[in-house]
Amino acid sequence: MKVLVTGAAGFIGSHLVDKLVARGDEVVGLDSINDYYDQRVKYGRLARSGIEQSSISYAQCITSNLYSNYRFVQLQLEDNAQLQTLFETEHFDAVCHLAAQAGVRYSLQNPRAYIDANIVGFVNVLEACRHFGVTNLAYASSSSVYGLNTQLPFATGHNVDHPISLYAASKKSNELMAHTYSHLFGIRTTGLRFFTVYGPWGRPDMALFLFTKAALEGRPIDVFNHGEMLRDFTYIDDIVEGVVRVLDHPAEPNPDWDATSPDPASSSAPYKIYNIGNNNPVKLMDFIEAIESALGKKVIKNLQPLQAGDVPATYADVSDLVADLDYKPNTPVKEGVANFVAWYRAFFNV
Repeated sequence: MKVLVTGAAGFIGSHLVDKLVARGDEVVGLDSINDYYDQRVKYGRLARSGIEQSSISYAQCITSNLYSNYRFVQLQLEDNAQLQTLFETEHFDAVCHLAAQAGVRYSLQNPRAYIDANIVGFVNVLEACRHFGVTNLAYASSSSVYGLNTQLPFATGHNVDHPISLYAASKKSNELMAHTYSHLFGIRTTGLRFFTVYGPWGRPDMALFLFTKAALEGRPIDVFNHGEMLRDFTYIDDIVEGVVRVLDHPAEPNPDWDATSPDPASSSAPYKIYNIGNNNPVKLMDFIEAIESALGKKVIKNLQPLQAGDVPATYADVSDLVADLDYKPNTPVKEGVANFVAWYRAFFNV
């Protein structure tokens, strides 16, 4: 396939690019390379795929110096004119839309960033798919959409009408927008609700990165909800494998879909929602112990109350993923954390 991967300098996107390129797909990566977090990590991810910082020029596709089947373009999704030109020129077979303004807590202070990137950017991608014949679109949603729901494990059939952060609301909006385009224009859209992704090249604003950095610098870590948190930590390689399987099996209409009792995860249109999670929630304190084990040192814990926008527990029901794609993430947390710590020490030379 010829695939556009948005968010190609991001955590998941950079790993997905590597996987697709390695199996022989023609890939164009797109990213704005904003400064939401340490750009050294973003440029490091790009360099790993043969895209050097010095060669990047806005809206200009450049070819990897490692892989002839990979090119990269720096572009903002809000720049609709340039995005339309890219689609018109490249004739993509599929799009994996991972670019977004991430972060639950950041959305409390910077709400407009989420409207620009996650709402305006997404409708621009949908419109480009519509007008330039792309009928296979996979996109990142989030476990955050489950919001106030406390019924565990979270299943794609659950109601997700009560988000508790603008980030979550923007992801729920993406799912609704995708369904509209599936219904009206026949675009096969698949939304992927990721559950706490972690691993090498992970985001600097995520707990694993923050905890590891603080521990190595001898600083205390903030542990929210007094450590009484459950998270369905999902290793990056498991996430990417799920994404690739979805790209290879685009959504189809559900022949059993009943409008009088509608399944929210499928439709009479070619539309589908999947959870991608480890299906094995881990106590936050056990996760911290895995970090301590990998570092060979204890960390100082500063217990804090639950933060606004956070949920106390996440737990993915992945039965649809298993039934449709014969896949279930399975990397143990201790192994995944050790891999991250080894990467962190090497990248930052600590």
